[in-house]
Amino acid sequence: MKLRNRTRTLALSTALAATLALAACGADNESDTGSSGGDSGGGETQELSGELAGAGASSQQAAMEAWQAGFQGEYPDVQFSYDPAGSGAGREQFIAGTTAFAGSDAALDEEELPQAQERCAGGEVFELPNYISPIAVIFNLEGVDELNLSPATIAGIFTGAITTWNDPAIAEDNPDATLPSTAITPVHRADDSGTTDNFTDYLFQTAPDVWTSEPDGVWPLPGGEAANGTSGVVGVVESTSGAITYADASRAGDLGVVSVAVGEEFVAPTPESAAAVVENSPAVEGRGEYDFAIEVNRETEGSGEYPIVLVSYHIGCIEYDDESTANNVKAFMEFVISEDGQQQAADNAGNAPISESLREQAQTAIDAITAG
Repeated sequence: MKLRNRTRTLALSTALAATLALAACGADNESDTGSSGGDSGGGETQELSGELAGAGASSQQAAMEAWQAGFQGEYPDVQFSYDPAGSGAGREQFIAGTTAFAGSDAALDEEELPQAQERCAGGEVFELPNYISPIAVIFNLEGVDELNLSPATIAGIFTGAITTWNDPAIAEDNPDATLPSTAITPVHRADDSGTTDNFTDYLFQTAPDVWTSEPDGVWPLPGGEAANGTSGVVGVVESTSGAITYADASRAGDLGVVSVAVGEEFVAPTPESAAAVVENSPAVEGRGEYDFAIEVNRETEGSGEYPIVLVSYHIGCIEYDDESTANNVKAFMEFVISEDGQQQAADNAGNAPISESLREQAQTAIDAITAG
């Protein structure tokens, strides 16, 4: 089985900026004492230093700003970096051993999983669903702030079958809207993207008569406009009247937002509706002890459940060759899943904090991280 898994420059909140300032002060102080420390969350004070490099999903960028600020407030001597190069690039860099972990909007597929296991010292990987957020269908249409759309209509727009905003299929679900004859410009990701993988999976499962292409992180159809990364596609839509794209809901800004048909209702993309569908989705079968990939229930008819959701993972090794790397990954993941870490990310990115059951599950993997 193959796994499927506002625009603005997001600035850190005042609280996060203060955290960074404290981290910088801490770093100055540590240069005098020659040590660093922090509470890992388990009651132990650790001294951590060295590098911690990650790469991957651009959807996580705003959350990663918050996690980096909080983590380096505790561990100022760790040189942390995260390259939001896209999910596919993040998985490639992790498998190649150039980063300690990957951020990815799709779990490892059947070809990548054995490669990742080979990259890890003990042959075992973790995949932790640490970032849950709705993928919003967002658009730029003067005088229209929100729309209701069925899965088949969304699919028709992105295949190019529906070409104007006053098309009967759009008007049927929006009888009270004044829809112009403006041409529709669908915009997709140009890079290998977990957001694309999740979005095309939704279309394939819910509108198979219209969307016949297999789910993929690489956009499968010709036509439309393309741009790299979340910021890229949102930027094109912001500057193009009549444009529409799919992106992490936290980046919708002042653009129009679609509510999608689920059962007998239309559901908006909110952290709560995204969390609801994840809680009712099964785990992927046949994975390792610490691999917690989720098969999202795209065809849900549950009230208040939004099915175009991305479950974004942190992917890493249970065993690393280097003790410093293992300790840094362990401490960072511990911070990410903590209540404080999840709330700081939610405040900065607008995602849904993970549930207590997901936190307890992730902790079992984090506790197992070690160096060979």
